[in-house]
Amino acid sequence: MIFYFSGTGNTKWAAERLAAETQERLLFIPEETKTKCEYTLADDERIGFCFPVHGWQPPHVVRQFVDRLTITNAAGHYAYALCTCGDSTGLAMKMFGKELAEKGIELQSCQSLIMPESYVCLPFMYTDTPEREREKKEQAKQDLHLFINIVKERQSGYSRLTKGLTPWTFSYVIGAYFNRFMITDSKFTVDADVCLHCGLCAKTCPTDNIEFNEVPQWKNDSSCTCCLSCYHHCPVHAINYGKITRRRGQYYYKP
Repeated sequence: MIFYFSGTGNTKWAAERLAAETQERLLFIPEETKTKCEYTLADDERIGFCFPVHGWQPPHVVRQFVDRLTITNAAGHYAYALCTCGDSTGLAMKMFGKELAEKGIELQSCQSLIMPESYVCLPFMYTDTPEREREKKEQAKQDLHLFINIVKERQSGYSRLTKGLTPWTFSYVIGAYFNRFMITDSKFTVDADVCLHCGLCAKTCPTDNIEFNEVPQWKNDSSCTCCLSCYHHCPVHAINYGKITRRRGQYYYKP
């Protein structure tokens, strides 16, 4: 059983590879939150979690899911987690592991994958150059291949995380501020005269936060994770987040 969340597709790619190699079911967290979040594992079934790092913390949709999660027979089953990030994870996996432990699930192995950058809403953050994007994807393929073998063999004690400099500060100070005050859909705008009315933004929103009525309208119901899937998938760059993204690039995972 693999639970995953993905916005622009980096984590979806990794989760699908894991599911294909381990022959285990793949469950999309936003869809699972519409249920009771109660599960029973098959014999020898692993428990996997895959998600992107948002502001050096797990995304709130993932944390909310774990808070509701009940696995009746989790004891004795191998558990692992994989996260994707643009440069570093901070202590996101430590935070996630602690919250899982409260549910009786102990992580045996962890992996981070450095993937192409997609968060472009701060002054110093941009999408990667095409060359850097290719480099990250190629390295991620190699790192994921190694981790898949770790998972298949159920190896314990494996932890390969790119925490970065001063990870505590990034996760518990900067990340805490970011996730409390900067995760909002209130700054999204659409240039109606540019919009193609294709509805792709609504279709790709992982949390169903967009209603499409000629142009996209964000629901302002706290479900937005600021993954920027709507922004990055817009074929004509009609969607922006404030003014800062008007001169920024777009990215979503393509094989």
